[in-house]
Amino acid sequence: MSDVFSKWYVVHTYSGYENKVASNLEKVVENRRMTDVILDVQIPTETVVEIKEDKRREVERKLFPGYVLVKIVSEYDKNDRPTISDDAWLTIRNIRGVTGFVGPEGKPVPLSDEEVISLGVEKRNIEVKYAVGDTVNIIDPIFNGFKGTVEEINLDDEIVKVSVSALFGKETIVELELDQVEPLED
Repeated sequence: MSDVFSKWYVVHTYSGYENKVASNLEKVVENRRMTDVILDVQIPTETVVEIKEDKRREVERKLFPGYVLVKIVSEYDKNDRPTISDDAWLTIRNIRGVTGFVGPEGKPVPLSDEEVISLGVEKRNIEVKYAVGDTVNIIDPIFNGFKGTVEEINLDDEIVKVSVSALFGKETIVELELDQVEPLED
């Protein structure tokens, strides 16, 4: 028996049908009791500020119009490639507005872990073992080996601001991801 795991797949939809496809898919999954096979449905969005006629307002925009992300239980096929069940494939393909999966010849190909993280679809659980005022080592490629003092921690955006003594001894605030710094060993 092969290992079972879950992966994110990209489903192509008619433009403007993303919300309808996501909503219908969630209903079908619930009605057919497939919540243990199709785990999540998301439409990546971003909030942007629009200024129109001197009025400023925040608007939510789809990052990838015409696409919906679906987290599906997968397993390895005989060629050691991730694959989904025929039942999951048919369920998704038969949702009105779906044109297919993204992949060669419409065969579903999962997103890599790096792609999932960069899209912000799944948050990583990062254990922060430092606090404001602590001295930390920076493990970011640009500032690797530098030490600095934690000035601010933003858990929601997964960002830490560190004061670093840069060139000529001038203090500089550097914004890094939470996992790009580590506490100084005692």
